[in-house]
Amino acid sequence: MRVLIAIPIYNEEKHVQSVIERVREYADHILVLDDGSTDRSAEILNELREPMGLDIIRHEANVGYGRAIREAYQRAHRDGYDWVITMDCDDQHEPERLPDFFAAIERDDLDIVSGSRYLSSGHGWDADLPPADRRAINATITQEINDRLGLKLTDGFCGFKAHRVSAMAKLNLTDNGYAFPMQLWVEAIANNLRIGEIPVELIYNDLHRTFGGGLDDPKTRLTHYRCVMYRAMDQVIDRLPSMARAAAKADCSQVQ
Repeated sequence: MRVLIAIPIYNEEKHVQSVIERVREYADHILVLDDGSTDRSAEILNELREPMGLDIIRHEANVGYGRAIREAYQRAHRDGYDWVITMDCDDQHEPERLPDFFAAIERDDLDIVSGSRYLSSGHGWDADLPPADRRAINATITQEINDRLGLKLTDGFCGFKAHRVSAMAKLNLTDNGYAFPMQLWVEAIANNLRIGEIPVELIYNDLHRTFGGGLDDPKTRLTHYRCVMYRAMDQVIDRLPSMARAAAKADCSQVQ
């Protein structure tokens, strides 16, 4: 079973070396996708490339989180990996949880293993308090995903995920931005993928993170996420559960 760890970064000079060094303790194959960083991230990555055996994709300009994740799928497929695990580089995804993902992969009964910051772990982890608007939007959208797609997710937005590479090749994924998970869940259900969650720590280091493009306004961000989800549903409406078909027809017009 060949597993690639894919880490998208944007201006992470404070964290990139320590995160990669910790990931290297658990994984032999690491892909870093530098999405147009303007700080010292690229320089640090070049220094780490040979000693850490990194594969690096660098964008000259910032093209978005979703685009980076799609490129990770493509690189994993090209290079013959069975699974790709995506994780952030801002010290909010703990490399020490990688063995939990490996164990879930080994059971071989899922196509997407998604980390959840709101699923009880039993480990007694101390959870950070997320910004109220982010938690509210996550809870609202996660419930809508569950209602429309018949899922039982507790965290619709966590980027710490394991993806079966052959399953990802079936999906029509086009979104470049932070709403990428909305399209992923819709396409996954339309293609009958098996989805499960495992607990990960809830860590918020950057309470003032910006989303760009007007998405810092919570109402605008919520509307944008809904738009991406409903439009994705429209594309595959005949392959979705009946409640999704009714919801897409009713809700798309409300957010156009």
